[in-house]
Amino acid sequence: MDALLLAVYALVVWLVFFKFKWLPWNTKSMVIVVTIPVVALTLLILTLNVVAPSSHDVRVVGKVLQVVPQVRGRIIELPAEGNRSYRKGDVLLRIDPTPYQASVKQLEGRLMADDAAVAEAEASARQLSETVRGAAGRVSTVEAKLTLARQRVKEHDALLAAGAGAKFDRDDAMARQRELEGELVSAQAAEDEAKQKLSAKSQGEFAAIATARAKRAETEVMLEKARWELDQTVYRAPSDGKVVNLQVREGTMLVPLPFMPAFSFVEDQQEVVAFYRQNELYNVSEGDLAEIYLPTRPGEIIKAKVDSVVWAQSQGQFAQGGMIPNTGAADVYRIASRSSWTCVTSRRT
Repeated sequence: MDALLLAVYALVVWLVFFKFKWLPWNTKSMVIVVTIPVVALTLLILTLNVVAPSSHDVRVVGKVLQVVPQVRGRIIELPAEGNRSYRKGDVLLRIDPTPYQASVKQLEGRLMADDAAVAEAEASARQLSETVRGAAGRVSTVEAKLTLARQRVKEHDALLAAGAGAKFDRDDAMARQRELEGELVSAQAAEDEAKQKLSAKSQGEFAAIATARAKRAETEVMLEKARWELDQTVYRAPSDGKVVNLQVREGTMLVPLPFMPAFSFVEDQQEVVAFYRQNELYNVSEGDLAEIYLPTRPGEIIKAKVDSVVWAQSQGQFAQGGMIPNTGAADVYRIASRSSWTCVTSRRT
């Protein structure tokens, strides 16, 4: 733009002073002709640096994912092809799931056995509790009958004292009372015995239940992990992008090691990072409109928005160490000449 303005200005000067000679070309006019563009361009550049800052130091940043399998196994299917675009969720490769399916089935069977063990332990504890409750109910029943028998003995005693009762009926009621007293003693003894067994075995029963439940929980966790590993045998595209550096083939053995990726996946979404001097960004904030020109796309202006402004740079960071940071002349010059740079990231709209 600067060169275009100077070219237009030079054309106007040539027309005025040389072509049509509307003004004389002397020392005064030469000073004016030279001073005007210098002052005008200086004011224009300073104004544009604040109102509409621009930068030629621009980087287009792409996100690259190194595809490392989460489980080991042999590739049985490879739908992915190098330098081809894929949508998020597309299957890129499949690892042999046979050992992981077997592990899932084995743990599912173990989980069923653990469920049975928990149910058996709980049933044993319930049976012991039912025995104690049955003995307590037997004692309550005998006590109720004994109370009624004692009441009848008292009634027969009153009738005999009044001369209206029979001694045989009174003896029969007394025998029934003594019989129930014996049953009460026996029922109380059975209740005490059941309580003692419950007290002695309850800790063991509860420990068995706790152990069975803990074993079941452990098996459930192992089953969840096995199912997750089975899901990892199918790798899908994490986002829209392209597969690059595809070196594996069907039959290749993959292992979950970070330095042995199967291939690289380049996401379609990219960011543009531009570097500016800090004094040019006082009026720039997130959400402002931006325009990007790329030599690879001539004649096209890409519309974008400012995503963020990073007010930081590497010269403002000191590496951790036991030495005092160097403040020599070379460092002072570097800071003075480059510390005012910052970066702006933008996204295409």
